[in-house]
Amino acid sequence: MLVSWKWLSRYVDLPSDRVQLEQRLALSGLNHESTEAIGDDFRIDLEVTSNRGDCLGHIGVAREISVLYQTPLRTPEPTLKPSATHVDQLLSVDNQYIDACPRYTARVIQGVKIGSSPDWIVAALKAVNIGIVNNVVDITNYVMMECGQPLHAFDHAKINDQKIIVRPARSGETITAIDHHEYALDESMCVIADAKVATAVAGVMGGADSEIDENTTDIVLEAADFTPLIVRRAARSLKLHSPSSFRFERRVDPARIDWASRRACELICEIAGGQVADGVIDTAPELPPRTPVVLRLSQLKRILGIEIPPETVSRILTDLGCTPGDAPGEYLPPTWRHDLTREPDLIEEVARIHGYDKIPEDAPIPVAPSSKRVFDSAMERARGVMTAAGLSEAMTPSVVTVNLDESLSPWTDRPALQTQTAMLKGAKSLRRTLIPSLLQARANNWAWASIAANLFEIAHIYLPGKTSEDLPEELYTLAIVSGQDFFVVKGVIEKLLQSMGIHQTLSVQPVERPGFIPGQIVQLALQGDAENTIGYLGTVAPKTLKRWKLPEPVCVAELSLPALIQRSQLVPQQQLVSMFPTVQRDLNFIMSESVRWSELESVVRSAVGTQLSDVAYRETYRDAERDGKDRKRVLLSVELQKDDGTLSGDEADALIQSIIGACKDKLSAELLS
Repeated sequence: MLVSWKWLSRYVDLPSDRVQLEQRLALSGLNHESTEAIGDDFRIDLEVTSNRGDCLGHIGVAREISVLYQTPLRTPEPTLKPSATHVDQLLSVDNQYIDACPRYTARVIQGVKIGSSPDWIVAALKAVNIGIVNNVVDITNYVMMECGQPLHAFDHAKINDQKIIVRPARSGETITAIDHHEYALDESMCVIADAKVATAVAGVMGGADSEIDENTTDIVLEAADFTPLIVRRAARSLKLHSPSSFRFERRVDPARIDWASRRACELICEIAGGQVADGVIDTAPELPPRTPVVLRLSQLKRILGIEIPPETVSRILTDLGCTPGDAPGEYLPPTWRHDLTREPDLIEEVARIHGYDKIPEDAPIPVAPSSKRVFDSAMERARGVMTAAGLSEAMTPSVVTVNLDESLSPWTDRPALQTQTAMLKGAKSLRRTLIPSLLQARANNWAWASIAANLFEIAHIYLPGKTSEDLPEELYTLAIVSGQDFFVVKGVIEKLLQSMGIHQTLSVQPVERPGFIPGQIVQLALQGDAENTIGYLGTVAPKTLKRWKLPEPVCVAELSLPALIQRSQLVPQQQLVSMFPTVQRDLNFIMSESVRWSELESVVRSAVGTQLSDVAYRETYRDAERDGKDRKRVLLSVELQKDDGTLSGDEADALIQSIIGACKDKLSAELLS
């Protein structure tokens, strides 16, 4: 932000020591970049952070100086002498895009004479590197640099049907800006249009079709509030940044919009002549109230480590524009300070104005020990397992395109939640799963560098409610995309469960989901808790992979982290270890092809109980000629052990017979001799 020393002196009495002022501004948050002599003036370059849009005008900087030096601030109070003609007879405004333009105001000035600006305006604008155009345009720039509120003047005669429409740009619509370059617009942008065409890109730049020239006699003066996101997106998309867009991106003071309009009208009438039509068109004259913020002196001392007298605290906040509330310590932030919303914000204001140099280095600020949240500890273990398995962590956007969203959705088939405006180009759907985004990332790696990237991500997904009345669910999940075999990925998940202290066996249940190979996607649960799904594991269908041009195979998984953390045991627990030897036996069963290992393991464990030390799968063998169609042989090993003594041979034989009997009764499995 460039400011003129002489210009600042119009609003506040400046100290004689300019260097000291620059240092004090730097210590209070307006970092001094450089100072350049311009004739009998100085051009001072101040770094203004993105949250301090109020300092993007000379009055805002002067207000900071008045607070630092406790001197009065002089703000001009414009007065208008309206004509007998009412503005409604000359112009109408239709705001069709309130989300992009919360407030739009317009005044009409008749009978102006376009010409050169007086020397004092020319000198002021040149001091801050603003080009000179003509008296009307120069005045709008002068007021913008004075208070930080951008303005724009239209030629009234060039507005079709004398009607202004604030609306989204149309697909394929173009505009020739005042820089005389043509720009292609899209629906994400907001334009100021007349009854036929767009005449300006809202908050960015005006159009050449309605610009002021030497033949202009009547003008329309726009003063509005455009939302930062809309302006930023348009400016970046068009590569058309301007002093106006710079200020709108950092928010303007909604209460100073009418002041800026009146101030510009007053100067135009004084310098260019003409009369202001009676009244103003204002689409939102009522401003929403600010929420009060409570500042506790005890918190001030706790955070800063020093005592500041209550009267000093009150004076600083009042000088900054805060209004004391009804309750003790309550303050209502001014309209130009959008960044003051919490108690720490007020504490920071007091500290920077009081002076950071007044806080001693050994100030006794209490420090309390803290510990990691359970969630953080669990995520550390999860990341450790994933990286040890050769997976790289990815970060993908929360909003996705419709095509990406509809490609895979294991958790739900209900339509995804939609944002009102696209956060990314073409992306309005809140993701229902992380898997498609990771597949896209894997595809990008493959296309750019032929890297078969195995990825994981820990992030939120957004599941719509079961009915229109139900609130959506924001679920933290861990997703995996890998070129490894199905069982390798399943082993990674089992290792993750083990690392989180979950000792229940992973159980699988076949399901059908679009986009996966039929029969190769399963719903994951924990043994004994089959009703509560913890995630999904499956192989992506080749047809689905074609849209990303990915080589096969690709195995994916997604797990609910809250479900895992709820069942985790992150603190190691003492467990009794038997000192007595184990007895190991191998059992070879013949059974139906439909019997899964998880079912067989469950039957074995329930048949033995606490005396089963371990059960392990060894191999599967198929011989249709000897055993019959749809039959298989499964070899497993069991380890038996007692905690209070050595297991005898007869006891071991009895337990083995229990296993054989249970497998025969529940699974129709026969033991092969």
